[in-house]
Amino acid sequence: MSSVKKIMAALLTIGLMVGASPAEADEYDEPSLEEEDFIEGVVEEVPETIYKWVQSTARANYYFNYRRMGYRIDEDGYLDLDVLMVPTLFIYDEVQKEDVIAKRRWRNQSLEGYETLTGRADYLEFRLTDGTVRVTERVDLDEQWGVLDTDRSGEPIDLLSMPTGSVEYKFYRAIIYYAQLHNRELIERSRGKLSPAADMDEEQLPIMQLELP
Repeated sequence: MSSVKKIMAALLTIGLMVGASPAEADEYDEPSLEEEDFIEGVVEEVPETIYKWVQSTARANYYFNYRRMGYRIDEDGYLDLDVLMVPTLFIYDEVQKEDVIAKRRWRNQSLEGYETLTGRADYLEFRLTDGTVRVTERVDLDEQWGVLDTDRSGEPIDLLSMPTGSVEYKFYRAIIYYAQLHNRELIERSRGKLSPAADMDEEQLPIMQLELP
């Protein structure tokens, strides 16, 4: 099986791939970030038709899945325009892999399969009115993007309390910026019903009210 086919199969396995007939990607002018050179990971091809690269640090490449990001749907089938759900992806360099393994060994956690560690997937939940983000699920991935371990202990973080120069803040800000530019597309892709309360001016929607410096 080719590397691209393996990647696509793995994407389907961990639920990061979009459903039928998604819209094509649009370019967006996110303010430039101070970044290191792009890191060549074990998985060399991250599909640009699914993921947007945001930045690289000395230890990882940062992506978000713009084809699966969208608003939460409540139990009645209505879109909750206050809650934005975003799958993300991080591809590690060798030093970061070794660091993750060393920390798991120190915590007496299982190392089974971690010789093939490639990165992780974080599933983000933005509470827009509260201005918070929470990692609802963090998944360690092997070189075929299979699941090694899962952590669901994430707590909400106040976005405005984060250091604006931190790597995480820049990543979250880029995601919000993209969502603001593509809000109508996100609403259509979320496949839920719009409540009468959602019939308001674009600028009044929670995503537009969240301002991150």
